Amino acid sequence: MATPKKRTTRKPPRPYHHGNLRRALLDEALATIRDQGIHGLTLREIGARLGVSRSALYRHFADKRALLTAVATEGFRTLREGLVSAWEDGGRGDAAFRAMGVAYIRFAIANPSHYRVMFSGFVDGEPHDPELAAEGMGAFQALVDALATLQREGVVRDDETVLMARHVWALVHGVALLGIDGQLPEPGAVEQLMEYALDRLESGIAATLG
Repeated sequence: MATPKKRTTRKPPRPYHHGNLRRALLDEALATIRDQGIHGLTLREIGARLGVSRSALYRHFADKRALLTAVATEGFRTLREGLVSAWEDGGRGDAAFRAMGVAYIRFAIANPSHYRVMFSGFVDGEPHDPELAAEGMGAFQALVDALATLQREGVVRDDETVLMARHVWALVHGVALLGIDGQLPEPGAVEQLMEYALDRLESGIAATLG
């Protein structure tokens, strides 16, 4: 009499056992965005890679938009904290303002998946998540507040503060995108352009004498 074969069970490719599932989902999403782009991200695939049930997945994120909102919120929070630290640690002067520009560009280069989601426009036409809106505005407000301080001290031009902040943001955003899109492939090219752009920015918004 033949011995019956033992049944084998399929194991998930990357089983998730315990710990912070929300963090694991975010990390897996960031890796997917890095490798496949935002459009390559699906909740079903993320859950399959971690080996978690659909119900467990949906307890944290109802849909792809909710997951992307969490990624963007985390990105803006980290950026805001980096900008504020650069300003405070640098002494709240013109050197600190330059350090904010450096911190912004280096954040984007170090966190391209976050950065792409933050500025992808995926929430266009939809009600903004309050936490995401607060963190996004907080990052921009850090720049506005720094410029307002420098204006009061007579360091930069007395132009409309928010407009000047948008000008600064546009410049560092452009350098950041060139860097993460691989448009500056030569060794040291990102740092070189960053330093040049910040030099020209400082001279452009500096207060005029007389």
